[in-house]
Amino acid sequence: MIDKMFVATKAFIICDNKVLLLRESSNYKDSAHTGKFDVPGGRIELGQKFDESLLREVKEETGFDIEIGKPFFVNESYPTVRGENWQIIRVFFECYSKSKDVKLSDDHSDFEWIEAKEYQKYNIIGNLIPVFESFLDK
Repeated sequence: MIDKMFVATKAFIICDNKVLLLRESSNYKDSAHTGKFDVPGGRIELGQKFDESLLREVKEETGFDIEIGKPFFVNESYPTVRGENWQIIRVFFECYSKSKDVKLSDDHSDFEWIEAKEYQKYNIIGNLIPVFESFLDK
């Protein structure tokens, strides 16, 4: 049984042909993947437009003002967080930054700018594998 459902926007941020990964911190209260890498983004708040949500989340997590490109992938997962069963639907967007100067939020402990084709070398969350494969196939 699902206790909560969320829709999230996720930013596949590209700068100088590299993609930004953020490592989830144990300080993050809704952590389901502590220590693993993800891309910036998060839940859409009730009544918020998807682009406003993505811009807000990226600013909070990285300090960046980004340019949002086209959506290129959708997936879902069913993590257990604080004893609740969640359904999370994610829409991934190509995004662009002119800066690589990341200002991490407390929800993240580290970041890496990587070559997309080298994603398997990093401890990424499982639902990112098909996202990278889709990005590389286009």
